[in-house]
Amino acid sequence: MGPVSMITLLVAAVVFSAGGILVGKFLVKGTHNPQKGEPYECGIPTDTSPWQQFAIGYYLFALLFLIFDVELVFLFPWAVVVKELGITALLEAGIFIFILFIGFLYAHKKGALQWK
Repeated sequence: MGPVSMITLLVAAVVFSAGGILVGKFLVKGTHNPQKGEPYECGIPTDTSPWQQFAIGYYLFALLFLIFDVELVFLFPWAVVVKELGITALLEAGIFIFILFIGFLYAHKKGALQWK
């Protein structure tokens, strides 16, 4: 990709983005409704402030999910070509999974997977 292609791509991105916003501004009739300002707009009136603290367990659980999800992203391409890579790659993947398993045991020992 040369500089002309990059400039063309940048101009196209700006034109399409700005064009979409302008079309939405001019063609869509906007109405103001106090209920639209409510958090989540679920139809149930709120009783308390929407700014509430959540238990840290939710965040830890989400982070652990991301860690093991990324692990699968790394293991999938490896699994496709495992026969071509040989025994060395098999050992390296085993070490990788072992390290992640140790992290999982640590999180389990610290109680990150228990809902309180």
